[in-house]
Order: sequence, then structure tokens, then C-alpha cells
Amino acid sequence: MIASLSGRVATRGAETAVLEVGGVGLTVQCTPTTLAGLRVGETATVATSLVVREDSLTLFGFADGDERDVFEQVQAVGGVGPRLALAMLAVHPPDALRRAVAAEDTAALTRVPGIGKKGAQRIVLELREKLAPPEDEGTTATEQQAIPATAAWRPQVVSGLVNLGWSNRDAEAAADAVASEAEDPQADVASLLRSALRKLSRV
Repeated sequence: MIASLSGRVATRGAETAVLEVGGVGLTVQCTPTTLAGLRVGETATVATSLVVREDSLTLFGFADGDERDVFEQVQAVGGVGPRLALAMLAVHPPDALRRAVAAEDTAALTRVPGIGKKGAQRIVLELREKLAPPEDEGTTATEQQAIPATAAWRPQVVSGLVNLGWSNRDAEAAADAVASEAEDPQADVASLLRSALRKLSRV
């Protein structure tokens, strides 16, 4: 298993990044939050999970090992594949997901595109013994990867929403709705993305 990659970020797209490791460019699929923390031309390390299919080998990249572990754990639920697991982590960081499962908060889980009420109930039933609630309410390693909310935040938020299944029109409207929050010097792309998702879930 490939547990992690360290190398220069060659490219970063809406869903993937390419890391050059030992002269080889490896494509990793990541959450919008993880992608937001990568800088083209700089060296980065991502925790990884390799998904093997009959016709493909796909690397998924994460900000830290905890995010990767949760990604792998949620796939134990019937009907939850890698893409949906990635979408779950795009909407809820690991500890937020743990809290939702522990509290049987199906409403929070249905904010993830692709998860309905029955799916959320199944996730709670099958994961409440596997996903222990967070020991404290402190900031997780993933949440600590804040980046300045400069003018670059908007395309990243919009692309993240589109990748999660929202239309470009809805994504643009949600970005407009959180624009005032971007003026906060403590704001980052991850928090803006989560805020935009909350607004979309109320529509």
C-alpha cells in the first residue's frame, strides 16, 4: 500500500493534483480542502489511500493520516464508495463526521450530495461503533490548514461545489452568499466551502 507521497506539486486542478516523486508524476484525487493547501512548485506531503479496481488504480490524497483513515472506514458502509467517501470529507472534516455519527445527526449527513435520509441512517447504524467521537473539541490537523482568503478563494470554492454535484449556477450563487465572510482575516477556503455548503443545503 502507498501510505503517503512527498514531492513537488506539478499541477493542481479542480479535483486532482500531480506530485512529482522521484521523477514520476503521480495523480492524486483530493478533497477541495486538501487541494487548497497545495501550492504548485512547492514540496508537499499527502497521506494516501490506493483504491484498486479491475481496470484502474486510483490514489486519493489527504491532508493527514486521520482524514485518510476516516475515508477508508466509511467505505465499510454498503453503497459508500471512494467518491462518496471523498464527498463526505469535503463537507465534514473527520471530527465533524465523528460527531454527526455519534449524535445520530442524519440531517448533517444528508448535506452531502448523494446521501439521502435512508443512506444517512445506514451510515449511522454501521459506523457508530467504528467511528469514535472526538476526544476533545480542539482544532484538527485538517482544520489547521488554513490559507489566506485572497481573491483565489472564489474559484476554489466554486470548483469544489461543482465537483460535489452542484450546478455551476448554484455554486456561483453560494460563493456570492459567503463573499462577506471572506473579508474576515481568519477565513480560509475550507471554512468558506463549508459555509457555502450549509447555505446550499437550506435551499
